[in-house]
Amino acid sequence: MTFQETTDIPGLDLTDLRLNGFKVYALPASTEVPPVKAGRRDFYKMGLVNGDMTIHYGGQLLDIKGPVLIFINPRGPHSFVRRLNRTSGYSCIFTETFISGRELQYSPLFRVGDNPVIPLNTEQSDFMTGLFEKILAVYNGDYLHKGELIKSCITLIIHEAIRIQPAQHVVPVRNGIHRIVHLFIDLLERQFPIERSSEPLGLRTAQDYAGQLSIHVNYLNRAVKEVTGKPTSAHIAARIIAEAKALLQHSDWSVAEIAYALGFEYPAYFNNYFKRLTGITPNVFRKV
Repeated sequence: MTFQETTDIPGLDLTDLRLNGFKVYALPASTEVPPVKAGRRDFYKMGLVNGDMTIHYGGQLLDIKGPVLIFINPRGPHSFVRRLNRTSGYSCIFTETFISGRELQYSPLFRVGDNPVIPLNTEQSDFMTGLFEKILAVYNGDYLHKGELIKSCITLIIHEAIRIQPAQHVVPVRNGIHRIVHLFIDLLERQFPIERSSEPLGLRTAQDYAGQLSIHVNYLNRAVKEVTGKPTSAHIAARIIAEAKALLQHSDWSVAEIAYALGFEYPAYFNNYFKRLTGITPNVFRKV
């Protein structure tokens, strides 16, 4: 499977990322930067931006004005980033193996569905700028243990960001029902992204998820409906469609391969499912 590259981003060479698990670069302060296809990858993005930008992330269109911190989870489809006016700042890209995967998966900053943008005041922006400049200087230097020092700086940025603005959309685990819903949503997100057609989606129904959580499906359905206002099946369908759209846009898999990867027995079933929920067929969506 071939995902669209991010090589159009000035100053970004993914060779270092593949070798070391991280990459830091300064954003170009230019008004002539073209739209950038970001695609989906196996790395996380964390940036400090001062300027105007538009981000398409997880189905959201976010118009932001800096200074802001931005946290992007690769499990959330993000189609592109467009610089509107003069911008400045820094971006750090790292893999799940560079920073503790568990720390990233359970961090409220990288939770799929939450707003990935944290506004900063002048004092906060100055502090974060110093940290990103330190990371860039260490990265470009010859310190023997640069990886460990950069990890410490990234961890400090993450914890400072949580302190500045805790996640606003995390479902509080106040009782048994909320805990079940929290576990369901977490289990749902951990099924994605689909990386290989030979490893199809295993959990596709409320019954499947209830079995994994060792609860009765009726209890799961009641809990999800009570807490979120939507049926369990609606959450599953929305996530499958989001994954289908991402694969149609950012992979070279055939529609049949995507259908099998998402757990459909026949491509025709997938075509009907996709059209019923989106109004168009997968082939039409891919051409749009």
